[in-house]
Amino acid sequence: MSSMRPRKDFYLSETPLEKARSVFLSRFLELKTSVEVVDVRDARGRVTAEPVYATSSSPHYNAAAMDGLAVRARDTYAASDAFPLTIEIGAFARYVDTGEHLPAGLDAVIMLEDLREAGEDRVVITKPATPWQHVRVIGEDIVVREMILPEGHQIRPVDIAAMFAGGVFRVAVRRRPRITVIPTGTELVPPDAPRAPGQVVEFNSHMLRETFIEWGADARSLGIVPDDPEAINKAISSAASVSDIVVVNAGSSAGSRDHTARVVSELGEVLIHGVAIKPGKPVILGVVDGVPTVGLPGYPVSALLAAELFVMPLIRAMLGLAPLERDTAEATLIKQVYSETGAVEFVRVRLGNVSGRLVAAPMGRGAGLITSMTRSDGIVVVPAERQGLEAGSQVRVILSRSKQEIDSAIMATGSHDLALDVLGTYLRRFFPGTSLNSAHVGSLGGLAAVVRGETHIAGTHLLDEASHEYNWPYVERLTAGTEVRVCLVNLVGRAQGIMVAPGNPKAIQSIRDLASPGIRFVNRQRGAGTRVLFDQKLRELGISPSSIEGYSREEYTHMAVASAIASGVADAGMGIYAAAQALGLDFVWVADERYDLAVREDLLNTEPIQKVLFVLSSPEFREAVRALGGYDVSTMGTFASRHRCGVSRENPDDRGIQGEEKGWRQCP
Repeated sequence: MSSMRPRKDFYLSETPLEKARSVFLSRFLELKTSVEVVDVRDARGRVTAEPVYATSSSPHYNAAAMDGLAVRARDTYAASDAFPLTIEIGAFARYVDTGEHLPAGLDAVIMLEDLREAGEDRVVITKPATPWQHVRVIGEDIVVREMILPEGHQIRPVDIAAMFAGGVFRVAVRRRPRITVIPTGTELVPPDAPRAPGQVVEFNSHMLRETFIEWGADARSLGIVPDDPEAINKAISSAASVSDIVVVNAGSSAGSRDHTARVVSELGEVLIHGVAIKPGKPVILGVVDGVPTVGLPGYPVSALLAAELFVMPLIRAMLGLAPLERDTAEATLIKQVYSETGAVEFVRVRLGNVSGRLVAAPMGRGAGLITSMTRSDGIVVVPAERQGLEAGSQVRVILSRSKQEIDSAIMATGSHDLALDVLGTYLRRFFPGTSLNSAHVGSLGGLAAVVRGETHIAGTHLLDEASHEYNWPYVERLTAGTEVRVCLVNLVGRAQGIMVAPGNPKAIQSIRDLASPGIRFVNRQRGAGTRVLFDQKLRELGISPSSIEGYSREEYTHMAVASAIASGVADAGMGIYAAAQALGLDFVWVADERYDLAVREDLLNTEPIQKVLFVLSSPEFREAVRALGGYDVSTMGTFASRHRCGVSRENPDDRGIQGEEKGWRQCP
């Protein structure tokens, strides 16, 4: 680790977002890329640089619109049901096919189904034709010299067809803005290189390059540039000479290895260094040789957000496109969001349509959480003057998925379990387009969301200390005084225990050992069923939480706890056997427990719940869950009665829940 102190000459500011956008973007909004002419066949997605006019009409001749008989309309006026008219096939009555050129002098087509044969070369009609009936006249669609497309129009496949129909084969478009992405960092290695401790996989430039291409740019990325001012200077100078926009990734803050701001200042001008947004504060907005130069933070979530706020508008302006307005929707926030005043915060959320009401569950907010981008359905913006957003409040969500995808998602809120990931896979397999949107808020939070009607299902495994029953006592407390009825359908029985490093180097045999000196523990969050079980065991043993090193460190999933142990950050943590097995950890059994899915009774017959129950009844799904290890799937998909479930210890590789009185029946 470097012992160098941060420099004192480049402090970050906290420029308000709108001011930063105005200062930066106003400098370049009139900067358009040059015009180039391309083959219409290659024009999809390009932006027209001038209006596009037809060079020929479409159709360019009078064409039959139906299979039938071409006639002069005036020759048919006497026809009626009472007085059928016989027409002889000849110079003024000829059979035509759809699209065929209408013979000169003829101005109408009678459909074949309206004709009755009356001998060779004679037909009978019973109603008159009108002039130009079933005829596509010259220029019906496009008239020569008519504007087909306006300037500043992004060309679609249908536009290509329209240009060809109008005799246009080459089109003038705005050149795609050339963007060079410069990844910086001595610690970076290519994605396919061996990874030593302290080395970081360089994937941001690939994400940014493909994003810029998607936005309409011609983007390329350089090789990794080390944290060396001279190397960064050379890379930016070279890029500015051949680019319309230069993007430098990482090195944008004010640490000892953050050189971007200084280099941009030496080469040109730093307009803004630091914007009051979260994530993404250490962004640099500058200009080098007249080229807009943006320094993005190194964390991927921060980098992508800052790129959308500052680079996307530049690309669209250079192409002559208006700023992009994303679709939005109103949703109910199911969990409180805490935020500090002074900065606009962008919170990614998962969405679900529960009984016609859109609900939003906040996701992890770390700037390095790539999965928050891959799994999110939208973003909620917390204004700079707010300290957060209350649970239950209505929020505006900027959507990152289509409304159709969101409406087909099943919301799963509550405790985390690996079987839920498998459930999501099989929902997609059996019902293409259906997804499972999981929000890990703990068993208590999930049950509360079920009662409030804010989720389809909630995973729960809460052991009541007084009755030694799972889940029902908590359901009764939360529904007391309401008319809400909640059913519990079993997902699995599972083994809970202490996950430890391979070989159990600390020789941990029980929860009591966790209070020994030198044992670093990692906990689950408050409200999680695993945390409830652990706290109950501590009380039973008379162990004070303060005696356990790391008790206050919290993770939100079993896999996060397992990862902390596998990486050596912690020595032990409570979790399920399947998570330990997934990361090759040893496991000290503590208890067998029942993991249920809670659902409101009034949702049982809805499509989302019926899909879940269908998957739970699938032998293929049950086998996939059983193969994870530590799971009992014998009662999967059955509804739990109010009776106590007997439990006994058994090898966690096999069954978790045992006993004569299982207490399962259909929900009343």
